[in-house]
Amino acid sequence: MEVTVPSLAKINLDLRVLYKRNDGYHELRSLFQTISLKDTLNIRFETARRSEFSLDSSVDIPDNLVLRAARLVSEELNIKARMRFRLRKNIPMGAGLGGGSSNAAAVLIALPALAGKRIPIGRLLGWAESLGSDVPFFLLGGTAVGIGRGTELYPLEDQPRRHVLVVSTGVHVSTRDAYKRLEREPVTPSVTSTLTSPVDLPILREFQTIAWTLDRSDLRQIPFANDFEKPVFETHGEIPVVVRKLRRAGARPVLMTGSGSAVFATFETAAQAKSAAQMFPPGSAFPSRFVDRRQYRNLWTRALGSFAGACCFATPE
Repeated sequence: MEVTVPSLAKINLDLRVLYKRNDGYHELRSLFQTISLKDTLNIRFETARRSEFSLDSSVDIPDNLVLRAARLVSEELNIKARMRFRLRKNIPMGAGLGGGSSNAAAVLIALPALAGKRIPIGRLLGWAESLGSDVPFFLLGGTAVGIGRGTELYPLEDQPRRHVLVVSTGVHVSTRDAYKRLEREPVTPSVTSTLTSPVDLPILREFQTIAWTLDRSDLRQIPFANDFEKPVFETHGEIPVVVRKLRRAGARPVLMTGSGSAVFATFETAAQAKSAAQMFPPGSAFPSRFVDRRQYRNLWTRALGSFAGACCFATPE
């Protein structure tokens, strides 16, 4: 059995870091959006007496999440099979676009379907969370609010299929250092156990306002923000240069995604996005589009073909 499935990128339309939690993570609020920029993953699956895993990737990635996800599915479902993966990377790595997380989610969706085992989405979300904070979102797609580590997800009304240009700056940003430079204060256990916000957080109210008005506002007028921009821009001056360049080209909004280092810019037309891409070195700018939940599910059901009936996106009987 063999399928080739999509593995889409995401951008953070908005990203706020509230405070440091007692478990060492930071409390986040984010607006996730899937876009059409994608990797492709070919999977060959053959039942066997014992499980075997192999990966051919166009880019060498230490501790590749594809194999980690495959082993997790194999153990959880007691699947014995030879699994061969061919990964063709197009999403820039280490850029805040979620490429590795998307690859892992692709395995979590496809392998159970190939094995004929239909897994409830809630169970898949648990597996995804164990692999990484961004992985659960890629089981769902579209436009969504992410809370906590970003793993608690709630759907928002999908955005139109807007035109977006993603620019890979090629800068390596240390996520650990970015968090450190934010200097968010930890909160005490007694405070986080309450139902109320631990501190007066204007940024939380700003985020709530954006989330509640996103469906009826002009995207160009919304004051989106990414809390990582300030500390990252201070240490990597190349990134704000890209932001200013895109704004001069007429894009709104223009933001860094995740903790960096890619920048995305939305345009009114595909022609504008393609024209702006010419301002950057070949292979560093990617014209793309927003992908809504329905389109995301349709991409998957088409890719899985006859196996789609066992997919987590299939309508329950």
